[in-house]
Amino acid sequence: MRLSPGLSPLWARPRLSTHTRSLATAYTPLIPQTIIEKVVQKYTVGLPDGKAVKAGDYVMIRPEHVMTHDNTGPVISKFKSIGATKFADKKQAVFTLDHDVQNKSEKNLAKYLAIESFARQHGIDFYPAGRGIGHQILVEEGYAFPYTLTVASDSHSNMYGGVGCVGTPIVRTDAAALWATGKTWWQVPRMVNVELKGKLAPGVTGKDVIVALCGSFNKDEVLNAAIEFTGEGVAALSIDDRLTIANMTTEWGALVGVFPVDQTLLEWYEQMLKKLELRTFGSAAAGIPAPPEHPRINRRRLDALQAAPPHSDADASYSSHLIFDLSTLVPHISGPNSVKISTPLPQLEEAHIPIQKAYLVSCTNSRVSDIAAAAAVMQGNKVAPGVEFYIAAASSAVQQESERLGLWDMLVTSGAKVLPAGCGPCIGLGTGLLEEGETGISATNRNYKGRMGHPKAQAYLASPAVVAASAIKGYICSPDSLDPARLPKNGAPTFYTAPSESLSCSSGPSTTTVYEPLFPGFPDVFSGRLLFTPQDNLNTDALYPGKYTYQDDITLERQAQVVMENYDISFAGTVASLIKAQRQEPSTPSASMNDNTTKEGVILVSGYNFGTGSSREQAATALKAAGVPVVIAGSFGDIFKRNAINNGLVCLECPELVKDLTEAYGKDGTRGAGGKKGELTVDEGHKIRISMQDGSVIIRGPEGEKRYDVRTVGASVQELWVCGGLEGYILKSIQSQS
Repeated sequence: MRLSPGLSPLWARPRLSTHTRSLATAYTPLIPQTIIEKVVQKYTVGLPDGKAVKAGDYVMIRPEHVMTHDNTGPVISKFKSIGATKFADKKQAVFTLDHDVQNKSEKNLAKYLAIESFARQHGIDFYPAGRGIGHQILVEEGYAFPYTLTVASDSHSNMYGGVGCVGTPIVRTDAAALWATGKTWWQVPRMVNVELKGKLAPGVTGKDVIVALCGSFNKDEVLNAAIEFTGEGVAALSIDDRLTIANMTTEWGALVGVFPVDQTLLEWYEQMLKKLELRTFGSAAAGIPAPPEHPRINRRRLDALQAAPPHSDADASYSSHLIFDLSTLVPHISGPNSVKISTPLPQLEEAHIPIQKAYLVSCTNSRVSDIAAAAAVMQGNKVAPGVEFYIAAASSAVQQESERLGLWDMLVTSGAKVLPAGCGPCIGLGTGLLEEGETGISATNRNYKGRMGHPKAQAYLASPAVVAASAIKGYICSPDSLDPARLPKNGAPTFYTAPSESLSCSSGPSTTTVYEPLFPGFPDVFSGRLLFTPQDNLNTDALYPGKYTYQDDITLERQAQVVMENYDISFAGTVASLIKAQRQEPSTPSASMNDNTTKEGVILVSGYNFGTGSSREQAATALKAAGVPVVIAGSFGDIFKRNAINNGLVCLECPELVKDLTEAYGKDGTRGAGGKKGELTVDEGHKIRISMQDGSVIIRGPEGEKRYDVRTVGASVQELWVCGGLEGYILKSIQSQS
């Protein structure tokens, strides 16, 4: 079978070669890979022959597509500010206006017009307000397609995994980089195998699955991970159920959530292809020429999917293996105000929790099957007095199909209030938001405090059928069609983590690993004084106070003076004094022995989930401006790490070092209460030397010397550092093209 262009089986293991390129991440050829790693391999550029992409690697990716929505405006500003004038690949970008579509103000309409004009000027695929939610459009129109990598400047791009596409979020600077160069960097997440066993009982849905997963595995088991869904339970899940589950892997904490490309999915695409063919009046029998094929969903691409289907290698590595038995699951409710709280519906129903608002909206559960489930419950009933029931289709195509089937009219006749296809209440925009003291139940994906309205409102998440039933009765309840006799009796689902012995993973560099040269200009060594902040979840507001965030004219010098102000008011002064003393000291031979370059500064070590919170990039630029070139932590908030790397701040993970420093200097040997002397930032005179060639970290202090090992950063991150950050890299790329 001839494969269509760009669809050759590039997921085959890379062949051995002696060719190398500057890339600090170590590699061993022919390493077993997961399906996600194989797809990323296909979209990675600049790899040496034989390099196998693995979890933890920093790579430069050229994704199939990049979607931006209402945030296209700020990305345009960023694009222009760096001097870019044209797109590297106009077919790569997709614009969808979907967030603030109810806003008819002159300002918002002008913004939408400017985005559309920019799209027309550059020949970019554009979907206007009213066409639907971007994620749904990308699935409907084939931008998200099996065995491809598609990114979006929105956290729910995980949803594309429902159709076997590796979807992952990026930030706005990344989007501008992709427009200008076609590329951006990415760190391949750790891999987690989520095995689904059994089959759902009647009345239990994909929404119940992900709500229960979020509440059952709620100790960050999948934080910043790439999830591969496996097991015999997958086959019985509809594609709409898979899209719902993949969508909310974001709330579960993951960066990717991919389902397999199986017969269920292939048959779903066959049905989509038939629908596309029915859009025209082409008829071979009547002698009418066939219409042009859809550019992304067509016979050639579907045939290519089956030509050489990739799969995870039997001995591929996963950081963990979670097992969930679908046959033990009953309908579940998430909340209030947290996805980490999930309760079996039969248990919650007994409380008769009254509601004032109900929502069937969002990219999570507003497809035709969801609307059908709600309509079946609502048929012949009315929305309860005192309850407002809002509905919005995931896309105009969904609404049209629902109208054709008579489903939409059932909901409207029952008293539902129609909103335009778009995000709306799900993100706290437009009509129907929760007011103070109100309780709402929604088929959306997030119920964080204040997201859908007032901070003093209560928000629960549930399946479309449960939302509709609750709208009828005025309190959280199950639909009458749900037969308790056919549900599992135990109430709580069966879930567990497979023993670690069954996993294949490596915790450190191998003695047989080959290391590649560093990117020219990137330091061989980072060294300097070590400061330790014994604190987990040190958030971006602690790193850089919110009151400075929107002072656009603030200088880097001023940022350095206020860095960590909300955590330790003395931190900036301590760093400044250490930097000053460091500059007055002559370099010692041991500090630069066998090094081509050494970058000195103050090295900060902290706990886990460093930089959690908002997306403010000043949290990273302020540290760097203060003289901190490297932060070592147990783990990082993913958005902070992206902002750090985009601005030339190196982030390394070393749990063992964090553990040792905590035991030695944390109050009571723990993190969260400062040092043993009551100080928030511990300075015991340690010096640190980090080799970026082999990942060795040498700590010298009063107790002597000790070595640790870290995974260093790859060529993509090194080049960004040399260029002064992602904007510098874009400028370099533009200049090289001209």
